[in-house]
Amino acid sequence: MSSNVGLSTPRGSGTSGYVQRNLSHLKPRNSNSSAPYPSPHDSQTLAKHRARQPDKDILLHEKKREVEAKCFELRDNLEEEGKMDEDEIEVQVDALRKKLLEELERGGGGAGDAGRKRAGLKSHQVHELAEAKEKEMRRMEKALGISPDYEEGSHWQRQAQRKFDRELGDSSRDTGMLRE
Repeated sequence: MSSNVGLSTPRGSGTSGYVQRNLSHLKPRNSNSSAPYPSPHDSQTLAKHRARQPDKDILLHEKKREVEAKCFELRDNLEEEGKMDEDEIEVQVDALRKKLLEELERGGGGAGDAGRKRAGLKSHQVHELAEAKEKEMRRMEKALGISPDYEEGSHWQRQAQRKFDRELGDSSRDTGMLRE
């Protein structure tokens, strides 16, 4: 064994005695190096943060997939009963598919039920969660009376502008009094 690393002898240890470095050890970051995330004091980058928008195509695909799942379930149930022939089953499945797709186009949710709560969604349903969060935020803005074009931090910018205007006005008055 070299450099006094590891076991002096592997006998009785249940290992081969081979020593490896710990790849899961995380070295501490330098405080002055740039971090992959903004500092809490950097208000400009924090104010510009926006939630990721849900992909409408993926949401539509998921809703259509749920429609097809319901159609397949109906077909499976009717085939198990065995009381209808293949053509009658096909007619009923097509009627259900048409009805569900019409509901989907009207915005009623249909099989997808886009109005469901976030609690009913799984963590892998990222776009559905984003859509539910977006709706929740719109409801909250409406309840609090916040306009949709409101920009975070704009109050402080207006307040600083008023203070600057007052100081500018005060300094112009001071220079005017000195001239007289």
